[in-house]
Order: sequence, then structure tokens, then C-alpha cells
Amino acid sequence: MGRLGEKFASLRAGNEKALIVYLTAGDPSLDVTKELILGLERAGVDIIEIGVPFSDPTADGPVIQAASQRALKTGTTLEGVLKIVAEIRKMSQIPIVLFGYFNPIFAYGAEMFARNAQKAGADGILVVDLPPEEAGELRIHTDAAGLDFISLVAPTTGRDRLKKILKGAAGFLYYISITGVTGTAAPKIDDIAHEVAKIRKMTQMPIAVGFGISNAAQAKEIGALADGIVIGSAVVKLIDENQNSRNLIKIISDYTREIKEVLR
Repeated sequence: MGRLGEKFASLRAGNEKALIVYLTAGDPSLDVTKELILGLERAGVDIIEIGVPFSDPTADGPVIQAASQRALKTGTTLEGVLKIVAEIRKMSQIPIVLFGYFNPIFAYGAEMFARNAQKAGADGILVVDLPPEEAGELRIHTDAAGLDFISLVAPTTGRDRLKKILKGAAGFLYYISITGVTGTAAPKIDDIAHEVAKIRKMTQMPIAVGFGISNAAQAKEIGALADGIVIGSAVVKLIDENQNSRNLIKIISDYTREIKEVLR
């Protein structure tokens, strides 16, 4: 069992839900990204999603799109992201999922990416634009490297499609709570409850709910239905608003600490 599996098992044993936080690597810089991750761990965050910036992040809303553009302008590359993961591993064992799109991985080389991501200390990958039918050319390498391939499930996912997704799922399932892009709408609790219950009947794999969660009240309601919640756009926006503050790490840590409290 890898770090992701161990983390969810430990949380379940303690009747606790996972707080998963997404950061865009390189926004405002890779050095700050590293410090933010270490600060988030101290604040109680359980799992980190490191977004690899891409010029055409189609599943992301305006907040993360802007963060990707800023990160690219500072020269952030996939190679640089892997180096940051390796540096973090010298100080922390927090589970890390690399989140992004297939184009940068394809350009880097799928086999080399899998090898170097595992060597750096990544635990899983989530490739937004790589559905199960097209994932084989990457998974042949990432599965062999022991990287969990995180699968997305949407409100529009039918039963037959869900069965297919579950056959290849690893680490945890990421349930997208709204249709559309990240950070643009608030999730509806009744809809989430219905869909998560449907998924629960088909798998014991941990389910994390993301898209549209931005405060402790939402986190508490949704956390009661799932094994964890994902916060992305709200954190990325807060980083942008405070990127020039000497208290940036504290501001982000305090925000996530408050949300983690309701998940315990």
C-alpha cells in the first residue's frame, strides 16, 4: 500500500475525512510553492495536488487558468515541478498527486515521466484530458512505476461508464461535484449525496469530492458524504491576492486549518 492508501486507511480508522488541497506549481514561484506545501502539511492538510501549468487548461475555471499563465511566465516546467517534489520528499512524506494535462507529459516523454515522477516521490497522477479509452499509452508506464492513476467521475457518468472507470481506478476516486469548470459554481448537497451513494454501491474505494468547495460549512456538509474534499480555486485565488504579503504562508495555512477542523 502506498502513501495515498495508507493516508485514507488511517483517516478512516480515526473517523476523519481527508482535506486535499490543489496548488498551481510555480504560482507565484516554485520556491514559494514548496514553502506553501510544507505550511499546508503543518496546518493539517492530508494530500497535496500539484498542478502542472499548461497553456490550455480546459477543465479549469478562470482562477486556475490565470494561475497557470502566471506560472508559465515565470518559466515553470514539468521538469521543475518534479524537482520540487524531490525537494519536498527530503522533508515530508505527505502524499502528492501530480495534476494536469497530457500534452506536457507527451512532450516530456511518457516513459521518462513515469520513471522520474516515481523517483521524485510522487504518489499518483490525475490527467484531466485522458479518459480510460486513451490512458493506456501512459498507464503502461505509470502503473509499472507504482503511481496511482486517479480517475474522475462526473455527475453525467452513467452506470456502464462508471463500471469501466472503476476497473482501472487507483488511489481514490475524484467526484466532480458540478458540471462545468472549476471554481465557477457552488455544489448542490442533495445531488452529491445521491451520486456518492450510487458510487458507494459499486466500490469501496475512497471518494473525494471537488469543484466549487470554498469554505468550512461546505466542507463539513460534503465531508459527511464522502471520504474527503478537494479545495483548489479558493486556495489559488487566496494565494494570488496575497502573493506579495510576507504573511502568505500563514494566511493560506490558517484558511486550510479552519477547514480541516470540521473534517475531524
